[in-house]
Amino acid sequence: MEARAAESDGYRCEHDLLGDLDVPASAFWGVHTQRAVVNFPISGVPISTYPDLVIALATVKQAAAMANEELGLLPPHKARAIVAACEEIRAGRLHEHFVVDVIQGGAGTSTNMNANEVIANRALELLGYDRGDYGQLHPLEDVNLGQSTNDVYPTALKIALIRMAEELLVAMASLRLAFAGKAIEFASIVKMGRTQLQDAVPMTLGQEFGTYAVMVGEDELRLEEAARLVHEINLGATAIGTGITAHPEYARVACRYLGDLTGLPLVTSVDLIAATQDCGAFVQLSGVLKRIAVKLSKICNDLRLLSSGPRAGLNEINLPPRQAGSSIMPGKVNPVIPEVVNQIAFEAVGNDLTVTMAAEAGQLQLNAFEPIIAHSLFATMKHLRVGCHILAEYCVNGITANPERLHDYVTDSIGLVTALNPHIGYAAATALAQEALLTGQNVADLVIEKGLLTTQQLQTILRPETLAGVPPATRQPARAEWP
Repeated sequence: MEARAAESDGYRCEHDLLGDLDVPASAFWGVHTQRAVVNFPISGVPISTYPDLVIALATVKQAAAMANEELGLLPPHKARAIVAACEEIRAGRLHEHFVVDVIQGGAGTSTNMNANEVIANRALELLGYDRGDYGQLHPLEDVNLGQSTNDVYPTALKIALIRMAEELLVAMASLRLAFAGKAIEFASIVKMGRTQLQDAVPMTLGQEFGTYAVMVGEDELRLEEAARLVHEINLGATAIGTGITAHPEYARVACRYLGDLTGLPLVTSVDLIAATQDCGAFVQLSGVLKRIAVKLSKICNDLRLLSSGPRAGLNEINLPPRQAGSSIMPGKVNPVIPEVVNQIAFEAVGNDLTVTMAAEAGQLQLNAFEPIIAHSLFATMKHLRVGCHILAEYCVNGITANPERLHDYVTDSIGLVTALNPHIGYAAATALAQEALLTGQNVADLVIEKGLLTTQQLQTILRPETLAGVPPATRQPARAEWP
């Protein structure tokens, strides 16, 4: 890989095993990146779309340079220039030069080459040389020293995923707290619970929203567990896990520097050959993300159903109006926030299948399909994070209840007979339910009319705290601490 010193018409000419190729003179990338841009016009999503990935790549390259300098393999002046270039990228500079499509053939080689070239050309500038003057500092011989795409790329993916998981956890916590706040606000409002969309038994609206808080909290714990598995890296494995071309101490030293730079408790896999071909941690993480998505979608289905109407639906709660709902039906307002979160969930489920198939499709010592695994996981985590934030801020925090409607559903429901079972027996309660259904009479009125219970007994049985099973004030939904 070489670059001709002469530049003309805004281009510089670089050389690789396929021959010469013009690269924009203003570009920090080089010939390998340029070929990848032409070869992979797939998604239109460059790797710069995911800043956490770009930062992770630069961090891995910085740790590698520091390790190679310590081991006496990289001259100090080159190491300092590479480290300085990486620091700039980690601070947010030059991200626009990470231009290869996130979906690419070659197991992520184009992404690694893109990072090598941007770092090398910026380091050359810092040393006082022109971009492309690779005789002074080389993208592969210096920036990529002791490395392979096959250990750099998955290590960078894992660091990026850990950061994105941290951001997702923050968003999930905000959603959990929003639901918990509504659980307290609605703690004394009794409503009908439903099973299979049929009247079941009474509960409180607070209990219903408290359950959502617990569901989200459980998945926070599951995500934390899955993220811990991603802390095991294969840096130092090089091509297939044997560590060929790397110093015997490189894996240990590079992992130490990488841990210091990231502040993460990273560990080197005990079997680098297995770690280089095994995508199990990605599958595990994807499965947890699917679990989160499925439960969020179920919650959003409930919110849409509970707020349906306003006249011809359940109309138990009101979602905050966000925008006009129809171009033809005046006054219509739709549950657009739960609907968009539903769609995020559908995408997450599909992405999980993609991750599963890509992980299964690896052959022998390497999985060539990690780019689509990365893209799928990044998209899911990014969209779930935004989805949790907008669901909390634009929907849950503004939900109000319709107490009169909820009260009417309870008093008119035949489901009240379940609470009477212990007092009048199953057979009598069944007959009572059938008569109420046929005549349209109120269950409570029928009980008094037939002399099955006194008014005082009935009032005691049908007290809100009795119907709901527990005193509402004792229900304080929080993050569930399950083992």
